[in-house]
Amino acid sequence: MAPKINIIQAKTILTKSGLPGATWVINPYQGCLFSCLYCYAAQIARWSHPDEEWGTYLDVKTNAPELLQKELDKLAKKSKSKNFGSIFFSSVTDPYVGLEAKYKLTRRCLEILADFSYAGEISILTKSPLVTRDLDILKKLINISVGFTVTSTDDKIARFLEVKAPPVSSRFDALRKLKEANISTYAFVGPLLPYFISNQTIGELLNQLQAAGVAEVWFEHINLKPRIKDRLYKFLAKENPELIPTFENANTEKYRNKLDKIIKQAMTGRNLKMGLNKVIYHNQTTKSK
Repeated sequence: MAPKINIIQAKTILTKSGLPGATWVINPYQGCLFSCLYCYAAQIARWSHPDEEWGTYLDVKTNAPELLQKELDKLAKKSKSKNFGSIFFSSVTDPYVGLEAKYKLTRRCLEILADFSYAGEISILTKSPLVTRDLDILKKLINISVGFTVTSTDDKIARFLEVKAPPVSSRFDALRKLKEANISTYAFVGPLLPYFISNQTIGELLNQLQAAGVAEVWFEHINLKPRIKDRLYKFLAKENPELIPTFENANTEKYRNKLDKIIKQAMTGRNLKMGLNKVIYHNQTTKSK
């Protein structure tokens, strides 16, 4: 079944953030066609798309760039500054979902921020190497970092739950390309899937991230809130039911404490910064996908 594409007019685009490390978020799209089965945004989307399956629709906010320009001008007039805090792309979508190649909303928003000479930190988090298309704009931004969500070093493992997302190998390639262009990069290892309970697995991932030039790594425990859990377990029941108890165990405090220690040990001695200096857990705080 073809995904449903909704062309909409947003009322606002630069919205206050409740995420650690981000003052504002920009979501040029709502929904995501990568269909990752663990995505926390499926829980949030129940309010705007209660009867639609996550991964089957995308809302395209065609007026996002124009709105951003107006909102930046308004804030600049009020604060007499070009820095209103950190801006994050994106919290309920991937800013480089495939149709960004057609609509270029993320690109146009970045162009506006560059032309505005925005002085605050701008952070992008994606699973798509399409971000490298915009190297020309990224180089113009004063304080920019680009991160990739990486949940495995193996394309086959990643594909199992990241159904239509670009291969993880292409993300490592993109990280290297960004580093070569002198763009600051980071990795988001979230959710931490059950096989990460192995210290060797974490170490191998960190080795590859360092080789790709990553300077900072964020870690996040899996979020099994009701809508996410229901969607994930239905898939596992059909495709690999023996994994369900493993995921149940991954949602326990004992498991999280053990994994926290493994990650701390694996990070020791590496020239890598750890986001928030801890592994994020949703019942304590929230971070983007």
